[in-house]
Amino acid sequence: MKLDDDIHNYYESLVLERIEALGLTKTKSNDYLADLCCLALNQMSPRYIRYEVDMSFYLPASERQQMQMNAQNAVSKGMEYLDNHPDKNKM
Repeated sequence: MKLDDDIHNYYESLVLERIEALGLTKTKSNDYLADLCCLALNQMSPRYIRYEVDMSFYLPASERQQMQMNAQNAVSKGMEYLDNHPDKNKM
């Protein structure tokens, strides 16, 4: 059985937005970025959605801000771990 291709974790886009905002795609390897995404996403409970517009339309601004802060903190913690454990960057 296959679910729908459109179903995804909303935090994925928030984590990717944060990575872009920090300019990490220009300074870090693809392996580092993949590990960072995994570390960050594993820190947060997933919020599965089918369409991005659903979250934009139905999510209160305060909850979206909290989710953005959660993603920012998770990325920071993931970066701290990877930067302090360079030998484990190949998870």
